[in-house]
Amino acid sequence: MQRNTKSQARRVAFSGMLFALAIVLSVVEGIVTPALGLPPGIKPGLANIVVMYALFTMGAGQAAVLVLMKSFFVFLTRGVAAAALSASGGFCSLAVMLLLLLLTRRQASYLILSVLGAITHNLGQLAMAALWLGTAVSFAYTPVLILAGIGMGTMTSLTLKALMPTLQKLNLTN
Repeated sequence: MQRNTKSQARRVAFSGMLFALAIVLSVVEGIVTPALGLPPGIKPGLANIVVMYALFTMGAGQAAVLVLMKSFFVFLTRGVAAAALSASGGFCSLAVMLLLLLLTRRQASYLILSVLGAITHNLGQLAMAALWLGTAVSFAYTPVLILAGIGMGTMTSLTLKALMPTLQKLNLTN
């Protein structure tokens, strides 16, 4: 019983650390993005590295909790509209990654999952924006968002792939 309690406490503490890391990466992203000269609405997606890590090491439930917590933080700091965009993009992305993992029996590469997750994240946010504004005019921006998803998804997959061996050596989820 004590082993299970200790293991659960460790999991909760690690989840809190992942959430804090996701928030820090979001803040860094907000500072760095304007300097990169990216088109409006395009961000590197650094916090999504944390969600993908949680998905691969702790499971779908923990990844969904992170998406929810990130969206709640966005609500507290930037309001309802930004939180709706965050949640729609995050949950659409997570759903596609989960579907791909199921269809490939967990054999999909980080690159495929990340790129399709990034594209779906962007399209989920675009769909929410269209619902929020009550118009489909914003869909003209779709090609830009798809290209950005390919580029940023590739970047996040390479970052996660480079970090994963070190993170696995730390064995923080056991």
